[in-house]
Amino acid sequence: MSTVRALAHIITYLAQRLAFAFFLVGALGLFGATVMAAVGQWSWISLSVLYDGQPIENAGMYAQIALTVLAVGLCFFLPGNRRIMQLENSHRAFSIGMDDVARAYAAVHAADRAETFRLSSEFDAVRERLAYLRDHPDLSTLEPSLLEVAAQMSHISRELAQVYSDEKISRARNFLKERQQEVALFNERLDQAKGITTDLKHWVHEVELEESVAVAQLERLRAEMQEILPELGMESQIRTEQTALDNTIVDLQPKAAE
Repeated sequence: MSTVRALAHIITYLAQRLAFAFFLVGALGLFGATVMAAVGQWSWISLSVLYDGQPIENAGMYAQIALTVLAVGLCFFLPGNRRIMQLENSHRAFSIGMDDVARAYAAVHAADRAETFRLSSEFDAVRERLAYLRDHPDLSTLEPSLLEVAAQMSHISRELAQVYSDEKISRARNFLKERQQEVALFNERLDQAKGITTDLKHWVHEVELEESVAVAQLERLRAEMQEILPELGMESQIRTEQTALDNTIVDLQPKAAE
């Protein structure tokens, strides 16, 4: 049966298209012939018509003009007939497509996340969602059954829309953004602390190096004094100077150790 129906549908489709093309070509040909006959480039149709026993003159011309007017007038109805045929074909070939369902569900779910719907009962909630989809400018061409499926799917996932509502997602994003800013500020301060620590280490190293140089110079000075002063008979002064040097070295060594 399905094969027979498909074959009948194909034959009907071809016959409609053939009749449409034949009528359009015939109307154009008849209009052209009438225009050429009116300007004297073609002869009128010859037709013998009797009325009340008397022949009617130029009956063929009148008949040709009438047929031309009728054919041209019917041409204005062809676009409407074409739209009707397209509508019939779309109804015959209609099937719920996943892309259309997904598009309608995405629209109503986005509205649900924005807390557009307020009714709580199942019947009222589905009806409210269905009314929203029917009034949606991008979904007006979809079938009512498809919109109903999308509305029911949105009602089933309403808890998910409440959990991931736009307000909660916006609040979570703002919180994460603030945390990210705090982490960036902490990293900036940490880099500053690392720089200060590096400078202090370098400074301490320079101070220790200077203290080591000073201690070495004192040691060398003491050695020179021990060689020179005994020859001059200044042993007591040597002891005093050595004691002062020892005290200076003792004072410098803890600082170097620190």
